[in-house]
Amino acid sequence: MFDRIKKAFGKEARPADESEGQSSRHSPGSLPEWAATHGFAFSVDGSGHGIALDGKVGSKPWRLQLGRATRDYIRGEEVRARAELGLLDDVAVVVMSRPLKEALEKKAYQIYTDDLQTSLDSSMPEEMRWLAIFEEVGWNELPPDFWARYCVLSDRRENALAWVDLSLARLMVDWPAGTSAEVPFMILLLRGKAYLRMEYTPADLATLQHAALVFTTACEAGLGAFDAKKQAREARPLNRE
Repeated sequence: MFDRIKKAFGKEARPADESEGQSSRHSPGSLPEWAATHGFAFSVDGSGHGIALDGKVGSKPWRLQLGRATRDYIRGEEVRARAELGLLDDVAVVVMSRPLKEALEKKAYQIYTDDLQTSLDSSMPEEMRWLAIFEEVGWNELPPDFWARYCVLSDRRENALAWVDLSLARLMVDWPAGTSAEVPFMILLLRGKAYLRMEYTPADLATLQHAALVFTTACEAGLGAFDAKKQAREARPLNRE
């Protein structure tokens, strides 16, 4: 597996006519070189099973990793990311690819019926619990192709509206050629952090580059939408009797 990953990192970037709509962020032709030009730290897992990119957005640290899948709905390698944004703890918004949502709902139904369960099981993947806890929300300002590909889940519609703006939605639609709507994908704000998880398909440099762009843009949007609210709340004087 790792030999294939290293081979992908050594590929030259796609010619412009093969990656329509992609900017110069897809050159240089290797991940370490591209990471260096963007101020990211690149490292290889000591076990030889994956790689990592580290950076900061708004002084907050983030890490994107590529390695073995940790979810059974992901085939092959998995791209996952996490950022310690320090946002309000009560902000919970999930953007999930629709095919993944349907697959998780089907699996949850099978678990309930096979085991005669009538309540959520703590052993279930957290993604299944989100489907039961959060409501799907929508609004007209985002384009139809976004809603055809993704669903947005939250306990507060206003938080989803504040985070998923048009620029972020467009990035999540404008993947390099070969990344279909069937690829399992999710990005979320939860417990003050930002997370991303997706299947590494197609397994090439452009996929990792765009995943990093989507994630850092989502982090910036989260900080812009909720960090100021947190600061305002913390600065509010205490009521004195």
